Amino acid sequence: MAGNPRNGRPYRRLCTEQRALGLPCWWCGKPIRYDLTGLDAQRHPLAFTLDHLLPLSRGGDLLDPANARSAHRRCNSARGNRTDHKRQPVRASRKW
Repeated sequence: MAGNPRNGRPYRRLCTEQRALGLPCWWCGKPIRYDLTGLDAQRHPLAFTLDHLLPLSRGGDLLDPANARSAHRRCNSARGNRTDHKRQPVRASRKW
């Protein structure tokens, strides 16, 4: 039985290669905190995550370097599986 492909060596290698490029977030264009590691990288909204141009849920390839993009954790989560490049407006914390 196969495990989670994100735990495999090819995926980790792709993440390492993408991280080494030191690119800004492809979604918002701002710098990514590449210095964060361990638990900080898993929790910090500006930490690096590997995003996919064509979301996996829409047929994108997990291991295709041409589909890989550097993104903030926050931007990657906010984008979800949308394929358009329109950022959602920031919502107020409450109605004024």
